Amino acid sequence: MKNLILLFAITLFYTNTNAQENVKWLSFEEALELNKEKPKPILVDIYTDWCGYCKKMDLNTYSNKTIGDYINKNFYAVKLDGEGKEDIVFNDHTFKFQKEGRRGYHQLAASLMDGQLSYPTTLFLSEEVELLDRIPGYLDKEIMEKVLVYFSEELYKTKKWEDFNTDFKSNLK
Repeated sequence: MKNLILLFAITLFYTNTNAQENVKWLSFEEALELNKEKPKPILVDIYTDWCGYCKKMDLNTYSNKTIGDYINKNFYAVKLDGEGKEDIVFNDHTFKFQKEGRRGYHQLAASLMDGQLSYPTTLFLSEEVELLDRIPGYLDKEIMEKVLVYFSEELYKTKKWEDFNTDFKSNLK
């Protein structure tokens, strides 16, 4: 029984590691620097280490090869720990960890989520690093694919989501 539990734990760790490797995750500052050289939209995955749905998105959504390849080609992808302790400089302001209650939160995550600390939350920033939208909650690969195309192709400028969603053709494998 111990061996079975150990095998399960190793498999889970390996699967989670693969999900992380599929998408080329950057720090917030790295994405901003790369964006100066070659502008692209920025996808920000705001998570916490205790969030079950965050882990589920890593395993079921970001681990999908089609999703990972699409993100790597069309976005700078950022993993932002909503309770991270590292200072982050953005728009000439230093955002810090804010201790509150038993845990706390990172000020940048709270600012980007407009104070609504809900994990996971997926944010889309334009090439000009302006907030396009924030999507709280778990996104499965089918929904994520639609959202990625909608923002990377700037369809939000010309189409309502409802119309886009009705006409969308998936490329998922």
